[in-house]
Amino acid sequence: MKFYRRLMPFSAISFDLDDTLYSNYPIMMATDQHMVAYFTQHLPANSQPYNYHYWFQFRQQAIAEQPKLQHDVGALRLYSYYLGIKALGKNDQQARALAKTAMQTFNYHRSNFSVPQTIHQLLSLLASRYPLVAISNGNVDTATIGISSYFRHIFHADLTQQQKPSVDMFKKACNALAITPQQLLHVGDCGHSDIYGAIMAGCQSAWVSTYTVGKPLTILPNIELKHVEELQRVITFSDNKI
Repeated sequence: MKFYRRLMPFSAISFDLDDTLYSNYPIMMATDQHMVAYFTQHLPANSQPYNYHYWFQFRQQAIAEQPKLQHDVGALRLYSYYLGIKALGKNDQQARALAKTAMQTFNYHRSNFSVPQTIHQLLSLLASRYPLVAISNGNVDTATIGISSYFRHIFHADLTQQQKPSVDMFKKACNALAITPQQLLHVGDCGHSDIYGAIMAGCQSAWVSTYTVGKPLTILPNIELKHVEELQRVITFSDNKI
């Protein structure tokens, strides 16, 4: 644990989810393989596998047509599926139906995992002392993975609230808890989305550096945690030092 800025008293804690409370990379890699198998079964034979590289061109097309979709990963994926399926010669009705069932399949596999027991213990401990909030750019189902009960509020970026580093969800979290931004400690892995976003919103920040490849700091947080469980030491420190 490293301190970069003075940690002021805080009244609530917000968490990013993916790569903060669990490693998201193997989950997404497994989900991608399931989706390749799904599309291979339900779509015409194609010289190019129905993997990320196939769908990326339609993701870019979707954003070009509807820029707001970049803030809602679920809606963006659904529309990308629709465009990619329609490009294979399916009519509009067929493309929409297949995209919908594909999205249901994706959502199942995307949230088909268990959070480590140490994370349950951590969240249970913290929730007994602070209001906890989840603030995520992703669309993992917190109820399915068994952690929704720890949070007072759960915010996912969508068409009505922009992704981090936008201050939208940070402000909504503070308003929901009736606290000032300075009273919120945000915990996340991404140097840009989480740390820069939290600081721009006026919140305090803790950078979890466990799974941060490709997501470096662009501005220093209050503290760096080698793993999120170190928050227990932060709580002890705050009791004795702040």
